[in-house]
Order: sequence, then structure tokens, then C-alpha cells
Amino acid sequence: MSSRQLPDKLFFRIGEVAEIVGVEPHVLRYWETEFRSVRPTKSRKGQRVYSRRDVDTLLKIKELLYGHRYTIAGAKRRLRGKGVEPVETDDPVFKEVKRLRQTLTSLRQDISQALDDIDKP
Repeated sequence: MSSRQLPDKLFFRIGEVAEIVGVEPHVLRYWETEFRSVRPTKSRKGQRVYSRRDVDTLLKIKELLYGHRYTIAGAKRRLRGKGVEPVETDDPVFKEVKRLRQTLTSLRQDISQALDDIDKP
């Protein structure tokens, strides 16, 4: 089911989402733990309340896992590449990019300082 076929509602309960996505509720709860982009809120009664965006993301996750046979890690990478899933801060690639960015920033400051020193009479 695509987002165009979603009922005209802003929020959905877990049973409705399970039916729309075509998986059991326990699968949705598991995906919540694995994919940071799916974060339903809780109602006053403690029930999970999914937004339309959550449902769209869950449909993409199902397509990647079941349709394209991705692993959980592969689906995360794919969604990260599309900007759906946030980058994990404990990811070694994230740490390396952060380290390189700090090094380049430091080099830029050093070069700028050296150019300022050269321009001074």
C-alpha cells in the first residue's frame, strides 16, 4: 500500500499500521528499536501513535527488507543514503568523517593565520 492509499488521517494506532504495512505488530515494535527514523509517540493511554511519515518510512523499510531482500544493516544504509534514517554517532565512518573535518578546520585556520602573518609589514 502506498502513501496515496493511506486513510485520510494524521495519526494511526499500531493495529492500523500493522494492517497497512502488512506485518504483525511485534515486527513494527522491533523495527522501532532498529530504525531511529521510526519513533511513534505515546497517547495518554500509553498506546503507540504513528504519524503518516512513520507509516511511509515503515512501508519503505518493508519494501527494502522483503521486496529487495536487504538485511537490517543494509536497509539502514540505504535509508541513510536517502536522508530518511539519521546517521548513527557510534558509526566508525561518522567518527572518521568528524575527525577529518576537525583536521581540515584546523588546517584552514593555520593557513589563514599564515596568510595574515605574510600580509603584515
